[in-house]
Amino acid sequence: MSDGNREKAVEVFTEAILQNPQMASLYAKRASAYVKLRKPNAAILDCNRAIKLNPDSAQPYKWRGMAYRKLGEWQKAVKDLDMCCKLDFDEDAYTMAKEIRPKVQKIAERQREIERFREEKEKRARIKRVKKVRAEQERARKEEEERQAKMGGMGGGFPGGFPGGFPGGFPGGFPGGAAGGHNMPGFGMPGGMGGMGGMGGGMPGGGGGGGMPDMSEVLNDPDLLQAMQDPEVMLAFQEVQADPSKMGKYENNPKVQRVINKLSQRFGQGGAAGNATPKPDAREHTFAHDDVD
Repeated sequence: MSDGNREKAVEVFTEAILQNPQMASLYAKRASAYVKLRKPNAAILDCNRAIKLNPDSAQPYKWRGMAYRKLGEWQKAVKDLDMCCKLDFDEDAYTMAKEIRPKVQKIAERQREIERFREEKEKRARIKRVKKVRAEQERARKEEEERQAKMGGMGGGFPGGFPGGFPGGFPGGFPGGAAGGHNMPGFGMPGGMGGMGGMGGGMPGGGGGGGMPDMSEVLNDPDLLQAMQDPEVMLAFQEVQADPSKMGKYENNPKVQRVINKLSQRFGQGGAAGNATPKPDAREHTFAHDDVD
């Protein structure tokens, strides 16, 4: 059949469809003419209409399968051609399906490879995310262990455990702490802590001979206790305790200087009292009497 005859066939089938719009076979026949005219999309539309009117008819599936073949949609073509042979065996449909089935198999294999690649990629990404989370958890755990290690010796608030004194004794002792320990019987701390300039002989005004402030007052000072909870302050405190010459290292550290100034004010007041002529009180008289005894 020439193209001219096919065009004429399309016109004839179109007029017949206008007269009988519910006849599925007319749509299938016009679809066959469209396929031979290389108009696969028009053929597919007619076949869809025919299948809707009569889903048990084999011819619409045959021509739609052939139309899909011309469009290179191999999987859809095989599906329709197989359906045609299932409803009513057709030699042409069977031969064409056999011809294009290897292409469909290659497409299926390629799709499976793509799917495996996608799954492997997702798996690697998932493993990477898990490793990252675990690394973050391990880092956080180590940081917490280090923080706990720095804070571990603080006990009641000071490293080495409090009460009982500061660890190892502050170099030179707290000012006036006393040969006699007037403020804390039995808690003598030799000498006086060095002044802020050199930590050698007593904090400013310490003198080395005045009465040491009641330690309970120091411990009850919320500012000092809060500052001593800072690992940086405690490390600085311990370093200066071991080597007073390190004091200059912390001149520009406001947190450490704040504690030193607070201690200086506390113990400086006691030392100042030691420089002046102290007024005897009953407690001092009692201790003096005890010394005589």
